[in-house]
Amino acid sequence: MSAIETIQQRRSAPKLTTPAPSAEHLQAILAAGLYAPDHGRLKPWKFLTVEGDARIKLGKLYLKAALAETADLSQERQQRIKNMPLRAPTVVIAVAQPVEGHKVPVLEQLIATGAAVQNMLLAAQELNIGAMWRTGEMAYKSVVKAGLGLQSKDEIIAYLYLGTAVLTAKPREPDAVDQYCVSWTGDD
Repeated sequence: MSAIETIQQRRSAPKLTTPAPSAEHLQAILAAGLYAPDHGRLKPWKFLTVEGDARIKLGKLYLKAALAETADLSQERQQRIKNMPLRAPTVVIAVAQPVEGHKVPVLEQLIATGAAVQNMLLAAQELNIGAMWRTGEMAYKSVVKAGLGLQSKDEIIAYLYLGTAVLTAKPREPDAVDQYCVSWTGDD
């Protein structure tokens, strides 16, 4: 499959199950992230892989963070929060660890980490592995960052869920390029 075909056929897989990506495939997906555009070659990213029982521990960390803000969550809501990491057999937490005070602005470093996640999504597509990029409220909670061993300046860019897709994603009709792209001539 060509790179353009991989990009055009990529779809999010919201329902994932076992089997998880093999160790070899997971390594290839993570390695693809390392080839993202990176002005200054700062490698401002870190990827945490969460599998097996570590997903249960991550769910408990999520619940701890949620209860720190809202102590009276219903049992149903608490269970949903604890189950979030169980949506897939493998979760990759993509973290931007910006180098502050560098000539490359922090924003560019955050974008570079997002580009790394996109590379991982495309690698998963190429390997026929279901993938879903989620972020959500748990990416912004200081309790979660601390529990993951991150610094306050670090930013969780994505929870990349990986596994076997339960459903086949529907093909998408392409948007008209000229709907979003215009030629700028510089004339007044």
